[in-house]
Amino acid sequence: MGPRCGGRDMSRHHRPVIHQCREVAASRLFRIESLELEFANGNRRTFERLRSPDRGAVMIVAQPDPEHVLLIREYAAGIDDYVLTLPKGVIDPGEDMITAANRELQEECGFSAARLEPLIELSLAPNYMNHRISVIMASNLEPSRLPGDEPEPLTVETVALEQLDTLLATGELHEGRAVAALLLVRERLRENQELPALW
Repeated sequence: MGPRCGGRDMSRHHRPVIHQCREVAASRLFRIESLELEFANGNRRTFERLRSPDRGAVMIVAQPDPEHVLLIREYAAGIDDYVLTLPKGVIDPGEDMITAANRELQEECGFSAARLEPLIELSLAPNYMNHRISVIMASNLEPSRLPGDEPEPLTVETVALEQLDTLLATGELHEGRAVAALLLVRERLRENQELPALW
């Protein structure tokens, strides 16, 4: 079997053999790797993938109250426009995901959270990159500001969870990870409200 060249073994299928893995380009943030693959049926192909540091990242669904979430507007170089999205960032060396989430929340939104709960881990374009992000629910917020590394102040907006369908229909909210995280949180909160209280 060829080298795995990083990554996790979570597949139930016979993964292709990697005969060669080499770096073909690199930048400050990313590496592009070329993989020479042989599939179980004998077909051979060359794939390319974008690899980022394996430190992990967090995306925060922060609730100032049970009906609302905090969203930010920030410049997205990939589409050369401003996007409405959730606060997020990489996990710094020495941090766990909860510490990183609380730091990013303070840097980007000006709040800290007394309660932070991991919800789910999401991937982004896994055919082309290894990036994964952990979604963290944050509540019991208090004003608290930390200096961040953003090139300009971010606009923070308080949005009702019930307004998500409108934001999706108008195209104002379109980042896949943020949409998935918000819909999961909204559904979870709805389910919790329907459960009978246990006394």
